[in-house]
This record gives sequence, structure tokens and C-alpha cells, in this order.
Amino acid sequence: MPHYTGPLALIAALALSPAPAMAQKGKAAAANKKLYCWNQDGQRVCADALPAHLAGAAREEINAHSGLRTGEVQRAMTPEERAARAEEEARLKVEALAEETRRRTEQALLVTFQDEDDLRRVFTERVTLVDNSIQTARYNVASLREGLVTLLCTAAERELSGKPVPDKLATDIRRRHAQLLYHQQLQRSFERQRTSLGEEIETTLQRFRALRATPAGRGNAAPVA
Repeated sequence: MPHYTGPLALIAALALSPAPAMAQKGKAAAANKKLYCWNQDGQRVCADALPAHLAGAAREEINAHSGLRTGEVQRAMTPEERAARAEEEARLKVEALAEETRRRTEQALLVTFQDEDDLRRVFTERVTLVDNSIQTARYNVASLREGLVTLLCTAAERELSGKPVPDKLATDIRRRHAQLLYHQQLQRSFERQRTSLGEEIETTLQRFRALRATPAGRGNAAPVA
């Protein structure tokens, strides 16, 4: 091995020895290395890389150095689940609007509204929202029922032909049936809300008429612009 002196010796020493920064970076990368763990066919599988086809699957992230769990990723929602969430948000919005309307009518029924038509306009947004929710729910029920009938016909044809019904087809039938039941229940819920809303509107109008008929009510009526 050549023997260097002076500046050449320093250069050679730096070239032959590992760079401290690079070594430290390597240690940090090793300490932060992650393992991904997921369930596959009932078995827990862990690997240092997540297969591309499992990008939307539920999984845990574990620090490979410490063995501690550092994170968790929920599986991606199916289109049906996203639709169910959207409908649930619509239901909550309807209920929030209902509460807000009741609060407003209780606090300032007389001083806010000049006549019955003015009062009816307060309910317009709720009526429109509930009616739209009913139409959407009816469409979803019809679509799910049609899809379920198709799946059942496919299963029946296989059985009549002496062929077994694949597990995936049976699972799809059960899942579609559960979705249909859920959306039917949701449709009935929206229809009950619409009936209740109609009764609430009529009750509020009757109360408004009664309040306006009293001397105090006539004195507190909102002035005509």
C-alpha cells in the first residue's frame, strides 16, 4: 500500500475512511425503516414494501428497528360506502336545518314574518332537500334491486346447470342484499321526515295564525316595508 505524507496523507485518510455524515444518515434510515402488515386470506402478512395492488387495503405501519406500531391506514371505501356516507351527511344536514328552523320560529315567529307566505319560505330549503334525498334514495334502491336480481339470476343459472356458485358471487349477493336493505331503510327514513315536515309546517302556520289573532300578536307584527 502506498505511504503518503503531508496533505496527501490527509486526503488519503478522508478517502479511505467512511464519511461520518453518510454513516449517520445510514443509521437514521435504518432506524426509520418501516414494515407494513396486513391481513391476507385470514393470515397476517408483514413486508418492508407494500404491494401495489394493496395500496387501498387496511394496514399497520411498524418501525422495523423498535418493533413499535407507528401508524395505521384504513382501507379505501367502496363506491357503495362513499354513497352511504354522502347520504348520511345529507340526513344530518336535514336534521340540522330542522333544528335551526325550529329555533328561529320559536324565538321570533311574530317579529320576523309579515304573513304566512313569508313564513312558508323558511321551510322551502328543507322541503327541497328532503325531496331530493327521497329521489336519490329511490334511485339507489331501484339500482341495487336490479343489480341483485342480475346476480341471483346468474347464481340460479349455474345451479340449474349443475355448476357450483363461486364464493365471490355468493359474497357479492350477500353484500348487495345488505346494501339494498340499508337503502330501503334510508328511503323510509327520508319519507317519514317529509311527512313530519309537512305536519310541522301546518302546525307552525296554525300557531302563527293563533298568535297573530291575539292583541299582543297584532301589536308585535312585523311592519310592512
